Amino acid sequence: MVPSFLSLRLSCLGLWASGLILVLGFLKLIRLLLRRQRLAKAMGNFPGPPTHWLFGHALEIQQTGGLDKVVSWAHQFPYAHPLWFGQFIGFLNIYEPDYAKAVYSRGDPKAPDVYDFFLQWIGRGLLVLEGPKWFQHRKLLTPGFHYDVLKPYVALFAESARVMLDKWEEKAQEGKSFDIFCDVGHMALNTLMKCTFGRGDTGLGHRDSSYYLAVSDLTLLMQQRLVSFHYHNDFIYWLTPHGRRFLRACQVAHDHTDQVIKERKAALQDEKVRKKIQNRRHLDFLDILLGARDEDDSKLSDADLRAEVDTFMFEGHDTTTSGISWFLYCMALYPEHQHRCREEVREILGDQDSFQWDDLGKMTYLTMCIKESFRLYPPVPQVYRQLSKPVTFVDGRSLPAGSLISMHIYALHRNSAVWPDPEVFDPLRFSTENASKRHPFAFMPFSAGPRNCIGQQFAMSEMKVVTAMCLLRFEFSLDPSRLPIKMLQLVLRSKNGIHLHLKPLGPGSGK
Repeated sequence: MVPSFLSLRLSCLGLWASGLILVLGFLKLIRLLLRRQRLAKAMGNFPGPPTHWLFGHALEIQQTGGLDKVVSWAHQFPYAHPLWFGQFIGFLNIYEPDYAKAVYSRGDPKAPDVYDFFLQWIGRGLLVLEGPKWFQHRKLLTPGFHYDVLKPYVALFAESARVMLDKWEEKAQEGKSFDIFCDVGHMALNTLMKCTFGRGDTGLGHRDSSYYLAVSDLTLLMQQRLVSFHYHNDFIYWLTPHGRRFLRACQVAHDHTDQVIKERKAALQDEKVRKKIQNRRHLDFLDILLGARDEDDSKLSDADLRAEVDTFMFEGHDTTTSGISWFLYCMALYPEHQHRCREEVREILGDQDSFQWDDLGKMTYLTMCIKESFRLYPPVPQVYRQLSKPVTFVDGRSLPAGSLISMHIYALHRNSAVWPDPEVFDPLRFSTENASKRHPFAFMPFSAGPRNCIGQQFAMSEMKVVTAMCLLRFEFSLDPSRLPIKMLQLVLRSKNGIHLHLKPLGPGSGK
């Protein structure tokens, strides 16, 4: 009697639970349909490519190579067009300077439909914050990227680059092409370990290597989640193998950051260690964060510290890896520009053993080539915002508050209305004279406006030091059988790596 009574109670509970799930699911569906209707209505004045009934544009982008597909759509639909990931997330995809200015000259927040996926990993750091807290963090972090802080980093950039170049010297002896992307990634992470955490020059330890692999995994999983609409729901995603893998990688990244912060805080309790840190020839990013105070003497909480460190590590190493790798690909593809850059840096280095901070400002042609490689291969090809207030564009069309914007930097940089012969590699586009005539929002490798990349001077300084040293040590050429296939994975990567032939230039070339 009792078991049958329990069985009946359990059946009733099961029915109630099933009914509740159905009701909640139905309410969620209604909310999504109303949101889709609102987004579609907002973009009603913007024609665009046809959508799949279920996947929107996501399936076509995945199947056809999304970056160049959007460039072809940009020719068909000037200024902007709707872009749907699934049926419920729709952006106005823009790639024209005046449209970019209308949005990016303001301080609109990042689009939560995309950047909320980052929260489990990097927390609420500068990348995703908005409002007064974003302003407070930006103000506290800005001193960490002052020229006086960056100057001593030149030697740290060179140390990490030298380790990578010595490794390449051995690989080059085999006479075969090899993928440079992974080695550049390890070098960039090694550099950040020094500049962020004060790591020594002994290379990456086991824990640091695990962190590197975790970050690589996280960027891949994030991009997969963004274009897979069935992964947009947190509850569903955490139940999938990809979701569980994401959480494991997050734990590795968080454990690494927490341990480093804990060790530094403990070290600062020792007066001798504290004085030693204060007397070092450079402060690392963590020193600056731990010492940051606003006018009310408020400092960053432990959660804020981890968020900003994880944000800097994510933004600082993956983007630099992409930028350096695609630049070297461009040098291999255009040997005449490679030769001219090499001659310039040889002349600047002269009899010195290494580059100094003041040398970076003299690298005129190298800088133009870096910028042209950024134009053709922007490290972050696409960024997203949500309008906090209505916007009216230059052609009179408008969008209401709450609308989502996709800034397609890759398509903007190949917009033939802005860049004559956009597929041609021409560094002189960035001569002082030519750059002064161009729209200020035509070139956005570091975004633009008040929410531009806070670390762009850090990134450019590292790019110059590392690429100059690469060109002094090696001549780069293509492997025609293994040309890179562009792939958007948060940053611009290659599906099959970036394989180049490297020819050592002799012991005197690298100083």
